[in-house]
Amino acid sequence: MSDTLRRPGTDTPEERPVGDLVDLDKHRRGPAAPVSDSVYATVPAPAADPSPADVLPAELPEDPDGDRPFVPAWARHPEGRRAARVRAQRRTRRAVRRWASRQRTERGHLAQVARGVRRSAEWVGGIEGAHLAAARHQAHTATREARQAARRARYTLVPAQRRAAQQHADRAQTVAVAAVAAHAKAKAEVRRGRLLRGSLVWGLPGLADGVALLEGGWPGLAAGTAAVLGGFALAGRRPLAEETWSDEEQRVLGDGDPLTDRMLDAAFRAAKVIGDGESLRLVTPCMRDVAAWTVTVDLPAGRTAAKAAAAADALAAALGVEAAQVHLSRAGRAGRLHLWVSDDLPFTGKVAPGPLLSRDRPTSLWEQVAIGVTVRGDRYSMSLVERSLLVGGEPGAGKSASANAVLLGAALDPTVILSLADGKGGGDLEDYAPLATRYEGAADPEALYALLQDVLADMGSRYALLKSLGARKVTAALAAEHPELRLHLLWIDELMYYTTDEEWGRKIVAALRNIVSRGRAAGIITGAATQKPGADVVPSSLRDLLSIRWALRCTTPQASDTILGQGRAAAGYTATLIEPQMRGAGWLLSEGAEPVMVRSDYYDDGQVRALLQRARIWREAAGTLPGQGPTLAERLCKRGGDGELLAVLVEEFDRRDDAEWLPGSVLVDALRAAGHDVTPERLAALVVRSDADKAKRAWEGSRVSGYPRLLVAATAQQLLTEG
Repeated sequence: MSDTLRRPGTDTPEERPVGDLVDLDKHRRGPAAPVSDSVYATVPAPAADPSPADVLPAELPEDPDGDRPFVPAWARHPEGRRAARVRAQRRTRRAVRRWASRQRTERGHLAQVARGVRRSAEWVGGIEGAHLAAARHQAHTATREARQAARRARYTLVPAQRRAAQQHADRAQTVAVAAVAAHAKAKAEVRRGRLLRGSLVWGLPGLADGVALLEGGWPGLAAGTAAVLGGFALAGRRPLAEETWSDEEQRVLGDGDPLTDRMLDAAFRAAKVIGDGESLRLVTPCMRDVAAWTVTVDLPAGRTAAKAAAAADALAAALGVEAAQVHLSRAGRAGRLHLWVSDDLPFTGKVAPGPLLSRDRPTSLWEQVAIGVTVRGDRYSMSLVERSLLVGGEPGAGKSASANAVLLGAALDPTVILSLADGKGGGDLEDYAPLATRYEGAADPEALYALLQDVLADMGSRYALLKSLGARKVTAALAAEHPELRLHLLWIDELMYYTTDEEWGRKIVAALRNIVSRGRAAGIITGAATQKPGADVVPSSLRDLLSIRWALRCTTPQASDTILGQGRAAAGYTATLIEPQMRGAGWLLSEGAEPVMVRSDYYDDGQVRALLQRARIWREAAGTLPGQGPTLAERLCKRGGDGELLAVLVEEFDRRDDAEWLPGSVLVDALRAAGHDVTPERLAALVVRSDADKAKRAWEGSRVSGYPRLLVAATAQQLLTEG
């Protein structure tokens, strides 16, 4: 090894003896703490080629195996010793802080003393109590049997039986006496053992404290007491078996402990989201929300927030809370997760009044509709324009409350056209009937089909008007300029009853599919509520077109997936984890890519009636209450000319509610009956048909050509627009 050394921070070599910087203790103890640069900076450079005798005093001991001294280089200079004192003071302060923080835990000295006293008391009590209880039980049993045997011997009259009974009574008496003696002996042994152990545990410390007080006064008593407490602390240095649950590694949030990074790592490892050697990186610290803990973490590389969401129930179990108390969501990137854990089960407290109760002016369905609150207490609103809605859940999950949140928002907008159908037939939508342009409340599939035909006719008229205006879809400006283009809400409650009807089910599904797929741009919003929207209730060809899904409490993950979409339950968004007491709460898939837990606003029957009365007043003022204003036929009559002819055709179709199509001869006869001498050629010129419209259909035993209802309505709307 070279004897040329370099001073730290310089490139200039200086000649120093190797032994001058080598510490034998370092050889034996291992690497020592590094020496600060300031130590070297104050060491004067030695003379050239110094000898060991010139550097160190002769009286210093030497290594028996060589000539290297025991004293390290830093200990020879004041600066090095000063740096060592600073380090020692820092270590002492840290040790004191660790000791103080330790006192609040089960490893604190007071906790150890308490455990030592408890263990000592248990040792003094011993386990002889079990033997004593057994001896007492045997003595009681033997004496009771002896008394019964003596009673039988006394009252036995037959001489032979009496002698046998007497012998049995004597034997029972002997056994009873022996049992009582054994019990007395056991009590004496227990008393003697406890007295001996008690004198050792309590007597010796008391004697030692007394001697210390006599010999050393109060300082001696303090020293003796400290020694006794130290002995108890030594006996209680290990936690009791029943206290191991409170170990820092074993603590869970459900036990009332605060959320920590160590607790998070343990929970995520237990849920198999991260491996044993991995940990989370906290983006934000574990913080308190109003009544919850919240934290944002980054998962290890390769782990996604979706994987953590799929293990939500396992995370809840690891944290010691219910699955409904844990809410997981992405925080801006695939590997970043936001965790929110409530103190109590959410959505079980008193429901706050809905926001619609305080409105003093009409709503606008062109704006977002207030639906409810999230698990964090934030208001949740969503847009219904160009959307469609499906609400599903088991009976009693809160579908009626969820429907009211949507329907009341639409009813309080005076410009919205309402078409309602109640498949329950129980009057849930009865209060809305005066505001609805079309209402079916008898749970009649045939009547619903007729209602859907009216909606289809309205949709055809809207598209004809849009075409004439050169617009692709309905906007708020167009709806304000043309009342025919006002938003139209079609709501069907208990859809299952209608779609499962053998005669009308398929027709209803086909009509709904047409409305949902084509009605968005025409300003028609479709909503439906049902229990389990499976393929037998709502075919996937219709269900997949409904853009907003609201899954209330379900009994199976499959039922939840039929509402939210396939694979949502496996990703952690399953309505089966919603507790029964969380009525009106469900996973709502609306604006974002992931569902959000939302509880709908609740309005009782009295509040619903009050709000609908307010809606009626506003609609009367706006002139949009059903029955107000001229009908389509009346408006056509005012137009005159071709308008009068089209008015007759519209009235003829209205007279035949179930007619989607009528032969040309029937329409010509209706026109002539109304006093208009119209030929079939004149009718064909008035209502221009395509080749598909001219296709012949069956009518009263023959096949004839005719006119569709939608085409007549579209021609009438176009005429009014041109006028």
